[in-house]
Parts: sequence; structure tokens; C-alpha cells
Amino acid sequence: MLFWSAGSWAYWNAWLLMGVLFIPILILGIVMLIYSPSLLSKRLSAKEHDVEQRWVVALSGIMFMASFVVAGLNFRFGWTTMPSWVTWVGTAIFLLSYILYAEVVRENAYLSRTIEIQEGQTVVDTGLYGIVRHPMYSVTILMFLSIPLILGSIISFAIMVAYIPIIAIRIKNEERVLETGLMGYSGYKQRVRYKIIPYIW
Repeated sequence: MLFWSAGSWAYWNAWLLMGVLFIPILILGIVMLIYSPSLLSKRLSAKEHDVEQRWVVALSGIMFMASFVVAGLNFRFGWTTMPSWVTWVGTAIFLLSYILYAEVVRENAYLSRTIEIQEGQTVVDTGLYGIVRHPMYSVTILMFLSIPLILGSIISFAIMVAYIPIIAIRIKNEERVLETGLMGYSGYKQRVRYKIIPYIW
């Protein structure tokens, strides 16, 4: 989508994004395959069954496609420009978010791409989970908002901001499921007040 909409293979921002996206995910995937293959399997194969969550996934997909296509068109037609330092700041934020992502994966063996209660699941309340209740979503917000900066498109950034209300819908549904089915989660909510951003949300 990026190169097709850009109309050129010379869209260097797209190459940079591919590098910082696929190289770390390959490394993380190999580590998970060695140390936690069951978690890797859950992350790769799960599908949402809840209708509301399927809509959340669909909206996220549309958001990503629109953001990528617009970024490529922005490169092709030069609608807006961003200084190169913004791209490198975005790259640093993206890589930082990958490190935090790996830490969340390390802390929570029950991570799944779907909203579900797993057999034997307990509340994780240490590390990043002792700061916010949904550190994975905190990380993905940081990660996804840095992508348009890497691609050099402020218009794509505006599109990607839509992820925040989308993820808010998902969190509302997820917390309802966890409170109902996961012992101790209500108490955890009392101890850790913030969902995504400490002292804000």
C-alpha cells in the first residue's frame, strides 16, 4: 500500500518503517518461539468472537489502510512536509514502544489477541501492570502514533489518532469481561486506578 500509493520505490520513509517494524518483530517472534511457544501461538491464531470486538478490529484495519495510503499519496503529491528530525524522533519512539511491548509480553503470560478468560488465569499486578491496567494498549498507542511520524505524514497522524476512541471501546468491553470472570480484578481496579496513561486516563 505504501509504495503503490507513493508511486515510487524511492519512498525512503516506507523502507525505514519496514526495517524498524519487521526486524524487531522477527527477533521477538524467535524469542517467544524459544521461551514461550504457547503464548506465541495464542498471539498468532486467535480470532475475535464478540461482534463488538470484530467491529473494533475491522475499524482498526480500515484506519491502518487509510493511514498508509494517505502517507504514500502525501509523498507522491507533496501535500505536507515534515522535517527529517521528526522522522527520527518517531523512529526512536517506535523502537522504545517495542521494548515496552516485549516487557509487557514478559510480564503477562495470559496475553491474547482476543478478549477472553483463560484456564488458570490470575490477575497480573506487577511491573507495568502496577502502573496502568492495560499497558499493552498504552504501548500500542505510542507505537501506532509514531508510525505516521516515521512516514512523514501529518495527515496520516490525524487519521491514526482515531485509534484512541477505537481502543477505548475495546477496553470498556474487556474490563466488563474481566470484572465478571476473573477473580480479583475488581480489587485490582481499585488498586490501579488508571487504564492507559498514569494520572490522566
